[in-house]
Amino acid sequence: MIKYIGSKRVLVPHIVRAVSAFPESGRILDLFSGTSRVARGLKESGRYVIANDHLAYAATLARCYVQADAERWRAQAASLIAELAEVEPAPGYFTKAFCEDARYFQPHNGARVDAIREKIATLLLPPELEAIALVSLMEAADRVDSTTGVQMAYLKQWAPRAFNDLELRMPAILPGPGESLCLDAVEAASQVEADVAYIDPPYNQHSYMGNYHVWESLVRWDKPATYGIANKRVQCREYKSDFNSKRRIRQGLEAVLDAVRCPHLVVSFNNEGHLERDEMVGLLERRGQVGVVAVDFKRYVGAQIGIYSPNGEKVGRVSHLRNKEYLFVVSARQASVAVVCEAIEASIEEAALASLRSKGKRKGHEPERRAER
Repeated sequence: MIKYIGSKRVLVPHIVRAVSAFPESGRILDLFSGTSRVARGLKESGRYVIANDHLAYAATLARCYVQADAERWRAQAASLIAELAEVEPAPGYFTKAFCEDARYFQPHNGARVDAIREKIATLLLPPELEAIALVSLMEAADRVDSTTGVQMAYLKQWAPRAFNDLELRMPAILPGPGESLCLDAVEAASQVEADVAYIDPPYNQHSYMGNYHVWESLVRWDKPATYGIANKRVQCREYKSDFNSKRRIRQGLEAVLDAVRCPHLVVSFNNEGHLERDEMVGLLERRGQVGVVAVDFKRYVGAQIGIYSPNGEKVGRVSHLRNKEYLFVVSARQASVAVVCEAIEASIEEAALASLRSKGKRKGHEPERRAER
């Protein structure tokens, strides 16, 4: 999957364990699905998942990893990806915007992205097949980019991976049904009934539209005007979300919590967010009993690499390399909340022990995970 700030990669097993511990958990709503890591993990556990995100690239990831049934689409997708891999490079909008005017990718890879994306646009594919092709292209481009993991800037010096040739691969789609929605969070929350809602809203001033504007433009293929050194799509200037505003985040969350039609909630929120832990508990208590488990883990990849200016030059120092992700559990009965919190803690304990037993950890493996109430 693509590099992503706020990715729940290390938390997915704990979230799946949490959801599984509720009395009913067959139908799940992931309201802010992002890369669909969590939604895919829940689908893999045998649940019916409805994944929602209002950004086009995120909804496309969900259409690939949640909605597409591998038993129906894998063979066609493999044939399509093999066909797209043979398309001759042809520089166009993507190369100009993101390889020449900005330096996210080497021009030879940009020309391949242009040609493949134009080919996809001409094929008039079914939604699931188009999504698989677009995700294959997005992930291929992500493997040869030159960023710290977000697209607010590119590196001043080319990342070594940027010199590799772009290579399409088959996304790891799963068998079974699911749904992908591209709606505002309140709209999705008011329309979908499920047993459990997983809610992982943006938590600070940086919008995901701005952080991943290249993927948004690649998926929409609307070839927008751009601005600034980072060459963001002009839509980023007008894009406003309550969740990116310290002043408005409370009202945004209140609207979602009032709209959601699920008896049980699991809510992720970071200790670097606009709301403190106790403020979040106060908001969630309108929906029932609340329990909290805090998970200590490494910050996103960009923090490990350092802070960069808009023109890709390393500046300043990172203040800290670890943070906490709070998992809030909400249900009508305190006993249910306690069972789910205990399941999360057991999952974290098992992961920590497994990590200690593994001496040959791969680079980037999370060596320390601690739970606290």
